[in-house]
Amino acid sequence: MTTRKKLGIIVYAPALVGNDSRTLAIVQGMERALPDLRMEWEVSEDGRLISLPQRDTWLIEGTKDGEFPLVCNGDESFPVTVYGLQTSARHSPGGQPLLDVHAKLPLDAAVIAAAAEMLEGIAEGACAFWGRATPDDAAGDIAHQTAPTLEGPPSPRRGLPALKLPEQIRSPEIPYYLGWLNYWSPASAKAIGFPDPARDAELLSRARRTATGGWVVQLTDAPLDLDNPAHLDALKRAYERFPEIGGRAAP
Repeated sequence: MTTRKKLGIIVYAPALVGNDSRTLAIVQGMERALPDLRMEWEVSEDGRLISLPQRDTWLIEGTKDGEFPLVCNGDESFPVTVYGLQTSARHSPGGQPLLDVHAKLPLDAAVIAAAAEMLEGIAEGACAFWGRATPDDAAGDIAHQTAPTLEGPPSPRRGLPALKLPEQIRSPEIPYYLGWLNYWSPASAKAIGFPDPARDAELLSRARRTATGGWVVQLTDAPLDLDNPAHLDALKRAYERFPEIGGRAAP
């Protein structure tokens, strides 16, 4: 029996405040991207699904300590989840707390087709600085780029560059790393110098402009697979193009 592949989405946004309507906007953005999706369930501590007849109110009022609880679609054959965590000022770029939104979806044809719109819906619902959507397998390799690791010094795989810890990056607009699909707000795009028409023709051919003037930039046509040499090369080229990402540029 094989484990079903998943697409992970993470976006980084300003911290939540009480009764913050962005929680609802995030979930509504997901539902727009997949029209049959209904995120109207929570999961109890013992793993039971609980229907949320007042989902919108529950989401807005459920913010606590800068986080919002997991909400899902209630379909164990096609599980979709989203929740929000707070990263403290101590561990965030620029010394300000952040909201980290985490979504997980099955990596099937429908999700792949809707992935760019899904990332945009979550990111712009959260008013995010930046974010990414990446298959779990590739995300595992990318996570090893962050330095230092629990084992000690940087240990990037596959010749990828070492990246700084988030708290070592000068501002929250600068992405920590790249993914298959990358959301860059207008401020984030400006911070890394995107787009440059002379240098970014290939990236622009797979990019879409968002309603707020941000960008969703896709590195490869198919979901990122770092066992594919062409995909690995595309990721390396993108890191070379944007030295600000991961705090690698000279101050």
